[in-house]
Amino acid sequence: MLPFDAHQFFEVFARYNSAVWPAPIGLELAALVAVVLALHPGAGSDRGIGFILGGLWLWMGGVYHLGFFRAVNPAATLFGVLFVLEGVLLLAIIAGRGRLHFGWTRTTPGIVGAVLVVYALVVYPLLAHALGHRFPATPTFGLPCPTTILTLGLLLWAEPPGHWGLLVIPLAWSVLGASAAVQLGMWEDLGLVAAGALSFALLLLPRPAETRLATR
Repeated sequence: MLPFDAHQFFEVFARYNSAVWPAPIGLELAALVAVVLALHPGAGSDRGIGFILGGLWLWMGGVYHLGFFRAVNPAATLFGVLFVLEGVLLLAIIAGRGRLHFGWTRTTPGIVGAVLVVYALVVYPLLAHALGHRFPATPTFGLPCPTTILTLGLLLWAEPPGHWGLLVIPLAWSVLGASAAVQLGMWEDLGLVAAGALSFALLLLPRPAETRLATR
C-alpha cells in the first residue's frame, strides 16, 4: 500500500510545477540537445550528453524527491539520495577514462532506444493529457518517470553497453513505476515498465549477434 492517495500524488505535481515553472521547458530542451548530440556525435558530444543526464538526475533527486515528494512519501528521502547518486555516477563516468560513447546505430538496441526517446519526450505528455492529467497537476519532463525512460533510451545508444553502475537505479525505478500505473491510474507509466524490461533484456542479458540489424 502506498502512503498517499492519488489526490495527494497529483497535488505534489501541482506544487512542483507551480514552484519551478518554466524549468520543465528548459529541462526538455536540454534533453533534446542530448538527443541531437547522440544523433550527430562529435568532439565533446559524449561529455555533453553525460552532463545533461547527470544534471537531470541531480535535479530529480534534489529538487523533486527531497523538495516536494518527501512531503507525502517518507521513502522519497531514500529516492532522493539514490537519484543524486545516479547523477554523480553519470558525471563521474563521463568525466573519467573509458567513458561511454553515445551514437545511434541501426541495431535492435538503437531502434528500441529511439522508441523510448520518442515516448519520453512526445508520447508520454500526449498520453498524460489524453488520460485527463492537466497542468499543473501533471508529470512534466524532468520528473522521474519520463526522464528515466529517456535515460534508458540513451543508454541503449551507448558503447560499451550494459554498464551496471548506471543501470541499477533506473531499472529499479522502472519496477516501482508499475505500482504508480496500477494504484494511481498513471497508465502512461506502463511505458516506464516496458522501458525497464526492454533495457534489461538488451543491455544485461546475452544476445546473439544476429539481433543487430545493420552496422552504423
